[in-house]
Amino acid sequence: MKIEQIIDELEAFAPLSLQEEWDNSGLQVGDVEQMAKGVLLCLDVTEDVLDEAIGRDCNLIISHHPLLFKPLRTVSDQTYIERCVIKACKNDLVIYAAHTNLDNAWGGVNFHLAEKIGLQQVQILRPKQLPVVGQQLPNNGSGVVGTLLADEDEESFLERLKTIFHLECLKYSPLTGKKIRKVAVCGGSGAFLIPDAIASGADVFLTGEARYNDYYDVQNRLLLAVVGHYESEICTKELFFDIISKKIPNFVVHFSNVDTNPVNYM
Repeated sequence: MKIEQIIDELEAFAPLSLQEEWDNSGLQVGDVEQMAKGVLLCLDVTEDVLDEAIGRDCNLIISHHPLLFKPLRTVSDQTYIERCVIKACKNDLVIYAAHTNLDNAWGGVNFHLAEKIGLQQVQILRPKQLPVVGQQLPNNGSGVVGTLLADEDEESFLERLKTIFHLECLKYSPLTGKKIRKVAVCGGSGAFLIPDAIASGADVFLTGEARYNDYYDVQNRLLLAVVGHYESEICTKELFFDIISKKIPNFVVHFSNVDTNPVNYM
């Protein structure tokens, strides 16, 4: 099987047309015409991840975050990004990223998070607009919103998030004193959806990152829960695995064991 055939399955689930304009999802490095030997799934591409792929005889690395966001003016050993490109080329590795296209796809990252939390009747929070004509794509877009099977106290819900996401700490806005039933979710940097979460009637908005003023701006209209960017998206490895294994069973797919979280806690 060629690497491009595996990529075709990913793009059938999350077409590149769903990515945001600023994003660079898709092929990052390498020759997709070569035969696939094994796949390594990760959130971020680092030199350690490349070494792991080489050690496991995987010639395809699938990441959520693109290695390349900006054009390279040089390819030297000055940055980890350039070193990764060099190492990938020397070892005939292909690096592919599914980022905001996987976020915006129906059944994508945010649906996966909603399932972990136990949400029902999950819908897209902000449907994606089609270019030019301005039509909405109701089955694709940013964030999701759904309901819990039963009301939960805010403190109990936050404690449950810590368990689900294996958190050392959890940031949240002042408690509202209300029960939690309707939940809005966006993995990664999702604070731009706070107005949409409020408009949806959500009791809480869960995301990976928020600015200082965001905790003020919710103004008791909902509870803002921030679990960490890495922590909210590490599950993309599971989603990649599900997509590939359902379409290409018995193919060698590995989860990266490298912890690429650049944020440390004391």
